[in-house]
Amino acid sequence: MRILISADMEGATGVTWTDDVVPGTEPYQRFRRLFTGDTNACLAGLFAAGATDVLVNEAHSAQRNLLIEELDPRARLLTGRHKPLSMMQGVDSGVDGVVFLGYHAGAGEEGVLAHTYLERSITGVWLDGVRASEGRLNAALAAEHGVPVLLITGDDRACADAADYAPGVAVAVVKESVSRYAASCLPPARTAELVEQAARRSMARAGRAAPEVRAHRIEVEFDAAQLAAATEIIPTVERVDVRRVGFDAPDMTEAMKAFKIVTTIAARAVEGIYG
Repeated sequence: MRILISADMEGATGVTWTDDVVPGTEPYQRFRRLFTGDTNACLAGLFAAGATDVLVNEAHSAQRNLLIEELDPRARLLTGRHKPLSMMQGVDSGVDGVVFLGYHAGAGEEGVLAHTYLERSITGVWLDGVRASEGRLNAALAAEHGVPVLLITGDDRACADAADYAPGVAVAVVKESVSRYAASCLPPARTAELVEQAARRSMARAGRAAPEVRAHRIEVEFDAAQLAAATEIIPTVERVDVRRVGFDAPDMTEAMKAFKIVTTIAARAVEGIYG
């Protein structure tokens, strides 16, 4: 069985605030190690339950965060930016399941460091009329390739969200959200056991399914009008409200490529403290 891990960082053990996940800070170096520990615990469970090949795709920020020198040697690491499918690179390679490791709640929702792609400029994303986290978006992309979501790890809000877009998915709650910047956290020794056991259980869901290919609509709401103005110049993107744009796509792969363009342009349209 071949498995993909999409590894984000905000939902990793102990992470609660900006410096924990931003390169160049002292806390970041510490939490890289905890993030790698969560990944290794997941790998241990997957391999113990029958995985034969696991690709870990870095999905956080610059996508160069995991410590390869401390990674389980049985895994392969896909690290670095500018990947066509970004957080889900590798989902089209014939894998039998995907793990969402270290995920978080979406923009506009409660949860530790909750956001969708952009840390603060996006206040909400909707997929086919349903408010969408990164997990929901990525699950729809996985379904298009016939790949089931096996497991999600993160805070309690992220795991509750997953139960809606991937019913029956295994979860490992490594912390309980108190606010955007606070959580009741379990120590690494306990989260490692939770993640490993959940990964073992999750392998029962592994196995390719029929691809679900269909048209989708994504709408994005920003915190400032100029971001909607900046992104509506993209072909196929329309302004649907003063701070909101939307677009239609023939399939989820094309929808996510367009979404990536929207977020990239929006990020470049932020000016200083006024956003």
